[in-house]
Amino acid sequence: MLARMIGAARLNVETYEEVEHDRSATPQALLVVIAVAIATGVGGVLSGGAGWVDGVLFGVIRGAISWTVWALAALFVGTKLLSTAETEADWGQLARGTGFAQTPGLLNVLVFIPVVGLVLFIVTWVWQIAAMVVAVRQMLDYRSTLRAVLVILISAIPVLVVNGLIFWALGIY
Repeated sequence: MLARMIGAARLNVETYEEVEHDRSATPQALLVVIAVAIATGVGGVLSGGAGWVDGVLFGVIRGAISWTVWALAALFVGTKLLSTAETEADWGQLARGTGFAQTPGLLNVLVFIPVVGLVLFIVTWVWQIAAMVVAVRQMLDYRSTLRAVLVILISAIPVLVVNGLIFWALGIY
């Protein structure tokens, strides 16, 4: 699993292809999502931005829900709205790819460091998006990186709505 996480963080196409075809890697992808949510939550708590329950517990729940929704949305957008002749994917493939693409988010545990933390958070966010692009491009068998970017952008809409609803339901603004 660690080797896959490193490969995913390095944007290694072969790693994403391996994860795509290994159905047993779905729980590993979920573990990556949970680890990133915990790291992000701990970083938020240490920076004074959240409490342990809001930052970590709800962060893990929200992270798992967001991951599930994003994979479903990417599946729909990628296979129905923006498919190509080569496109063939299922939810598990997109879940595995997008889950491992979250690996750079482990660095969010360091966001409490003054000045560096904010820069690191921004760099990590961009890195995760880049990993998502590679993951979606490989999982959907696209030749076009732009098509993968469009899938991610369109798929972000339901994820943002679901996150907004979660924050609203929990009274977190």
